[in-house]
Amino acid sequence: MNSIKFSESIEIATNSALIFDYTQDYKNRLKWDTFLSEAYLLDNATQADKGVKAWCVSRNGLGMETQYVSFNRPKVTAIKMTKGPYMFKEFAASWTFKEETIGITNVTFLYSFKLRFPFNLAGILIKWTLQRNVKQRLADLKSEFC
Repeated sequence: MNSIKFSESIEIATNSALIFDYTQDYKNRLKWDTFLSEAYLLDNATQADKGVKAWCVSRNGLGMETQYVSFNRPKVTAIKMTKGPYMFKEFAASWTFKEETIGITNVTFLYSFKLRFPFNLAGILIKWTLQRNVKQRLADLKSEFC
C-alpha cells in the first residue's frame, strides 16, 4: 500500500523564529489550530522537543498521540504517530518555516499517511478532507499575525 502525501504552504509576514515558537507552544495551539479541540504535551513535558510526545484530538473526535522525531528551531519540526485512529496504519508530518526575505516566512505543512483496509478505499476523499483542513489551519495561523 502506497503512502498518500500532500503539502500546503502560505506566506506569513513575520520572522521564522517567532512563528516557529508560536506554533510549537502548546499554550497557543488551540488559539490558531481550528482543526483541534484538544492539544497538549504528554509525560509532564513542558515544551516541544525531539522525543517529546503530544496528544491532539480533532474537532471530529479522532485522537492521535505523536512523537517529535525532529525539532530544529526555527526551521523544521516533524512528528510521527505513535497511537492513533485505527484508520491510519502510519502517519507523519513535517512543518517547515523558511524565511524567504527578512520578515516574510514561507510555512509549509507536509503530511504523509497510509490507511488500513477498508479506509484505503476512500483514500482520495480522506486526503481531500485533510488537505482542506490543513489549508484552513494555515489561513488561521496567518490571521494570528495580521
